[in-house]
Amino acid sequence: MTGQEAGAGPGPASRRRREPARQQARPEQGTAGQDGGILITIRSLLPDLAPVEQRVAQAVLDDPGGVAWRSISELARSCGTSPTSVVRFCRAVGLRGYPDLRLALAQAVAHDAAAVVAASSDIAPGDDPVVITKKIAFADAAAVTETASRLDAGTLVRVVDALAAASRIDIYGVGASGFVALDLQMKLQRIARPAFAWPDPHMAATSAALRGEGDVAVGLSHTGTTVDTIDALAEARSHGATTVAVTNFPWSPITEVADHVLLTAARETAFRSGAMTSRIAQLTVVDCVFVTLAQRDLPATLDALERTFSAAQAKRVRRPRHSR
Repeated sequence: MTGQEAGAGPGPASRRRREPARQQARPEQGTAGQDGGILITIRSLLPDLAPVEQRVAQAVLDDPGGVAWRSISELARSCGTSPTSVVRFCRAVGLRGYPDLRLALAQAVAHDAAAVVAASSDIAPGDDPVVITKKIAFADAAAVTETASRLDAGTLVRVVDALAAASRIDIYGVGASGFVALDLQMKLQRIARPAFAWPDPHMAATSAALRGEGDVAVGLSHTGTTVDTIDALAEARSHGATTVAVTNFPWSPITEVADHVLLTAARETAFRSGAMTSRIAQLTVVDCVFVTLAQRDLPATLDALERTFSAAQAKRVRRPRHSR
């Protein structure tokens, strides 16, 4: 624990618990599974479900095809709980009841049986390099396609609106998310947007304290529970900045201090740590934000890209041409 973390008095973390979120990304009843993404929804909500509901969720993720054919009593018995708890789980993930869950699971299995199998398949200690490569390739590709399908176009537009009008853009993220923050900074600066990434928590906090109306702060956290990122976002928001969270989990703490939430859909396992598929998913969101923003003023964007490309070209080694 650093000295700052152990310091006396309430900080941004305590303030965020008192500030109501201006936007939540929780599913409404009857909406989950409409796009065939019920497994994505369940996986993203898993950490924030009640313990009994988590057992049901894990059973569904482990064998979605089997659950689709079970009665509610059979599923409840296998999870050591009651049918009432199964119904509560269904409602927690945005479904009206168990019949809707069975239907959504059947649709998911029919949509892509291979993907359903791979979704519950971890890298085993005995897997050879060929199998490992295939599983990682599938997971990375799935992170991109599922994040794209999960990304809300309306929220994306609102985020781009805020970035387009921003006097200054702060980007917070630590660890693997810090590298993504730097990537977003680089992209925005190439089109002349005033963006600054702060992977260091102390520098993020001090920069956030100087943000205000007209500024935008973006926080990246796969789990949505990274204290340093949440605190920086809360600090910026307390001074009037518009805040954006990029996370995999719609009920995570970071969403409580965000005006806008952009959701990823990465599957992390014991071997595929948070530095892998989650990074790919976050970069997908970053690219969508960048291109949508760049499109707003295409002539200015093309001019900026051409000028920055020319400047970078001067740093490349010029190889002599060899005559054949």
